[in-house]
Order: sequence, then structure tokens, then C-alpha cells
Amino acid sequence: MATTGHTVKAFDTDLGQIRGLVSEMGGRAEAAITDSIGALAQLDLETAARIVEDDRRLDELEAEVERHVIRLIALRQPMADDLREVVAALKISGVVERIGDYAKNIAKRVPLLADMHSSEPLAILPAMARAVSDLVRAALDAYAARDPAAAIEVCRADRQVDDFYNTLFRSLLTYMMENPTAITPSAHLLFIAKNLERIGDHATNVAEMVYFAATGEQLTERPRGQDPLAVMGA
Repeated sequence: MATTGHTVKAFDTDLGQIRGLVSEMGGRAEAAITDSIGALAQLDLETAARIVEDDRRLDELEAEVERHVIRLIALRQPMADDLREVVAALKISGVVERIGDYAKNIAKRVPLLADMHSSEPLAILPAMARAVSDLVRAALDAYAARDPAAAIEVCRADRQVDDFYNTLFRSLLTYMMENPTAITPSAHLLFIAKNLERIGDHATNVAEMVYFAATGEQLTERPRGQDPLAVMGA
């Protein structure tokens, strides 16, 4: 089937709409990460509740991306590079939706920590959240620019998030041993740190999809450190 200029223009328009939806999802997910940690630091129950409620919009946007992708494939029948980019957009929207779920999970724990006083681990979390948010932003920027080199840098930068997580894990264990009455809230903080670590992993998943869409090749999976929770059998 010959490809006309009209067909190419229509495809580009449809793909632009999908990119716009994915970008909106990314912006919302990134804001949810920042806001959820802000709500935790300030023990702001109102903001935490809003984050949980706003997550519905991410679900709606993911469904909208899926509808657009199915329609584009059915009508335009993209091939090779174009097909890879369309499929990558669909997969990335699913990953971003899960990032939003992790941010929502953090917000849900804020009311459970309302009576917790300041602690060293709690002070470390905002720095880890900033690193995670930067990673998500960099992955989505790589997607917007279709930049495989930037995607590689995102995968490399995820090690910083792993280092934050390991530091927090050790700090929380020490804090719980020194403050037995704080075991329950500290456990919540541990799961929040794990949520942030998983968001970092998902950012690298986005980067890997960007690299594949741009080059047609798979990124070599980076070596991962052993999760201290897994070592403990959690």
C-alpha cells in the first residue's frame, strides 16, 4: 500500500495526541511523587487525600492512550520504527500509571503517621523523593525527545536511588532498635522508601522502552543490588 503525504500527516497527528497524553500522565505522576512526600513531611492529611483522589485521572488517561493506540494501529497500520514507537507509548503509559499508584500508596500512609515525631529517616525521605522525581522527569524527557543517549543516562542514574534506599533501610533498622515504640511508624516509612525505590525502577523501565523504540535494540539489563528486604525474607 502506497503511503501518501496525507496518510503520513494523519499518522503524525495521531501520534502527537498520544505523546501529549503520555506527557500529561508523566507530569501528573511526577507531581504526585513530590506532593505525597510533601504531605508526609508536613503530615498534611488534606493534600494526601487529594493525591489519592487525583489518581483516578491517571487511570482515565491510561485508558485514553490505549484507545488512541488501538485506533492508530487499526487505521494507519504503522510498520517498523513507527510501530515500535506506538507500542512503546502504550507500555510507557502503563508504567507511568503504576508510578502514580506508588505515589498514591505513599499518600495513603500519611494518616497512619500523623502522630510520628521527626526522625532521621523521615528527614532523608525528601532527598530520596527528589532524586526519584528527577529520574522520572529525565525518563519522560528522553521519551519526548526520542533520545536513546538520555535513556542510557537514566538507567545509570538509578543507582543513586538504590543507594538512598539502602541508607534509609539501615537508618530505619537502627532507629527501630533504639526506639522500640516507633517500630510501627518506622515500618510504614520503610514501605514508603520501598515505593520510592520501585518508582526509580519504573523510570528505568521507561528509559529502556525509549531506547528500544529509538534504536530497535534492547538495553543490556543493569546489575541490581540485593534488596535488603528480600535478604530478610520480607
